[in-house]
Amino acid sequence: MIERLNHVAIVVPDLEDAIRIYRDVLGATVSKTIDLPDHGVTVAFVDVGDTKIELLYPLGEKSPIMSYLNKNSSGGVHHLCFEVDDIKVTRDHLIKKGMRILGDGEPSLGAHGKQVIFLHPKDFCGTLIEIEQT
Repeated sequence: MIERLNHVAIVVPDLEDAIRIYRDVLGATVSKTIDLPDHGVTVAFVDVGDTKIELLYPLGEKSPIMSYLNKNSSGGVHHLCFEVDDIKVTRDHLIKKGMRILGDGEPSLGAHGKQVIFLHPKDFCGTLIEIEQT
């Protein structure tokens, strides 16, 4: 079902500082920042070969990741994103297996311009999982 790890998302308290660390200290290529108002975040992607690191920063005070930063002021790993061939078939399979889809259960447009869903962390060993259509 899952094909490949697309990215590991890290919530950061200072996006420009995080970009500087990955770019200037570790020598990685970092994308331009992208505002995702529907998700309440600004993101940048760190290229690490076959996968990426997604740097997440709140877009406004009502951002869903503000509560994460309030509990973890230094930031930290937020979620894992896996690719699938068919997001709706995958979603239906997961629901049949008793897994909970966050939100209304319908895929939404993610940072890569592809359909995504998020799975409840309590169903996956405490880890928030994002599923992305390839």
